[in-house]
Amino acid sequence: MTQNAPSRLSQLRRTSLAMLDGLSAAEQRAQSHPELSPMLWHVGHVFFMETYWLAERVFGDRSVTDDWRELYVPEVCAKDERSGLLPDAASLRAWAAEISAANDMYWRRAAEIDHPLLEDGYLAAFLRQHYAQHLETMRLARAQLLLARTESTTPSGIVAASPDTPMATVDAGMVAIGTDDIAAYDNEQPSFSTHLDAFGIAPHCVTNAQWLGFIQAGGYRKREFWDQDGWAWRVAESVEHPQHWRRAGDGWDIPADLDNDVANAPVHGIGWYEARAYARYADARLPREIEWEAARRQGVLLDCEQVWEWCDEAFYPYPGFKAFPYDGYSRTWFDGAHFVARGASIHTEIDVRRPGFRNFYPPTHRHVFAGLRLART
Repeated sequence: MTQNAPSRLSQLRRTSLAMLDGLSAAEQRAQSHPELSPMLWHVGHVFFMETYWLAERVFGDRSVTDDWRELYVPEVCAKDERSGLLPDAASLRAWAAEISAANDMYWRRAAEIDHPLLEDGYLAAFLRQHYAQHLETMRLARAQLLLARTESTTPSGIVAASPDTPMATVDAGMVAIGTDDIAAYDNEQPSFSTHLDAFGIAPHCVTNAQWLGFIQAGGYRKREFWDQDGWAWRVAESVEHPQHWRRAGDGWDIPADLDNDVANAPVHGIGWYEARAYARYADARLPREIEWEAARRQGVLLDCEQVWEWCDEAFYPYPGFKAFPYDGYSRTWFDGAHFVARGASIHTEIDVRRPGFRNFYPPTHRHVFAGLRLART
């Protein structure tokens, strides 16, 4: 298989650089949220990591990576230390063009050599997905910057809806989970079969109107809906609504992220603790991760690529898990403190839109464009 300057990778490079467009110099350098890096850092990081895996790891060329390792390796430079160390946008664009040309040369050479990372197009797929995931994060950062720009609010005029949700039944039986495809991450592998009991799952995600019903019913005030840790977090952080909702008179200003039908759009801007609380309020639960994947593969889920969807359990290794291409990509996060979100959002690139893809976040993350759908036993 040829590795000659993959066209999709080139497209992802251009799209990454375009994330700087329309932002002021201050916004390009700003940390828009405590869990997000400055836009300039994300753009530099994706070009650095392509160079690290291709030039350094495959060809032993450290001429670029040694100069930038202390800035662009996440474990070396903390998020809140990055802003002042970054080059300006013009310098970054020139640097990206220079190293892209060098990497294109290495991609051409890669077609002529054998290396474990190049087998069956693995490295090209891995890097496409790395660009794709950071592009989503950059779009989240832009959304946070836009929130910071917005001062006036206009009521969205939505009316609260009940939590009543029709359920589709998934029959009991053996289901196939995961994938052995070369593009899959290590945490999606190996594929395995398991038996599932019958369960019900909502074809549609919980909407903004239904979440407004939760708020009006005192959902953020009633302790009985919340896990112990979730309630302690809610009180400590004074959380009373989704992260991007803003009070507007007697109502709420809710940005139309998906379409003009704000009321029926899937809610997002909520963490795992909030999702669990809503499920209890609705006399339901969150789907287990393998239930979600089984329902997705059977075509039961009708709007599964609008928001990420919180599942009920913490991120865990599949039976027979083997770390690749490095130990810390997934294994570090099997810590019981990161929870699975499945599907995709409107910000997700095609490279990671697949039934078996597993996202994961701490339960307090509310900026990640995640919502929920309900399930019942």
